[in-house]
Amino acid sequence: MTTPTHDDLARRLRDAYAVGAVPPLRDGLDPVDIDGAYAVQTINTRFWEAQGRRIVGRKAGLTAKAVQLQLGVDQPDFGVLFEDMALADGGTLDSARCLQPKAEAEIAFVMARDLPSPDTTPEQVAEAVATVHAAIEIVDSRIAEWKISFADTVADNGSSAFFVLADAGLPLTGVDLEGAAMTMEINGGVVSTGTGAAALGNPLNAAAWLAQTLANRGEPLRAGDIVLAGALGPMVTMNPGDHVRAVVGGIGEASFTYGSR
Repeated sequence: MTTPTHDDLARRLRDAYAVGAVPPLRDGLDPVDIDGAYAVQTINTRFWEAQGRRIVGRKAGLTAKAVQLQLGVDQPDFGVLFEDMALADGGTLDSARCLQPKAEAEIAFVMARDLPSPDTTPEQVAEAVATVHAAIEIVDSRIAEWKISFADTVADNGSSAFFVLADAGLPLTGVDLEGAAMTMEINGGVVSTGTGAAALGNPLNAAAWLAQTLANRGEPLRAGDIVLAGALGPMVTMNPGDHVRAVVGGIGEASFTYGSR
C-alpha cells in the first residue's frame, strides 16, 4: 500500500467537514513526527490563505505538562487563528459548523508590537502586549473520537476551530497572570476550573515559547496579532443549546452559546 504524502494527509483533514472525522494519520505520520506534522499544517494554512482566509494570530496548545506526558512530547504546539474563526463575545456558534467540539477557557493577548527575535523572553512579550483578555477556545478535532497523537493534533492545526475574545481587554500592568483563577460554566454549572499557572507556569511563558518558535520559522508574531496562550483547565464537551461562560479573575469574562436545542 502506498504511503500517503503530506499533501494527501492535508487534503484528508480539509475534507473531514464534508465526509466526517477521519482515522488517526498513522499511515502517513509517526505519532511524534514534529516536522512532518507542521508540514501538513502549513500546506493547509497556505491552501486556506489562497482561498481568501486571513490570519489574525496564533494559538499555543499542549501547554499543560500532564497533557504533554499523555502524548509523549516535551513541548507545546501551535496552530493558526483565521479571522473567520472568531466568534463575537456573547454570540452563537452554529453547531452545524462543528464535528466534535469542546470548550476550554484561556487567557489571550493582543500584541502592540512585532516580536521578531528567536530569543524573545516573557518580559519582552509583556512589554509588547497591548491588552489581555479572557477567552474561550472551541477545539474540534478532525480525528475521529479525539484519538490523537502529537502529530495528529499539530497536523490538524492544533485541533483548533473557533475562539471567543472578551470585548473588554485590560492593559497588562498590575494583572496577576500566574495566579488568575479561572471558572468555566455551562448553563450556570461549573465544569472546569484552573489558574493562569496551567499555561507553562505563566501565560507569558507560553507566549514567549510561541514567539520564539514562530520567529525561528520566519513567521514572527506581529502587532495586532491575537495570541491564545493555552488552556487554564480541562476542556469540556458541549451539547446544542449550551451556554458557555468563562470568568478569569482580575481579567474579565467571555461567553457564547453553542447552537440551539
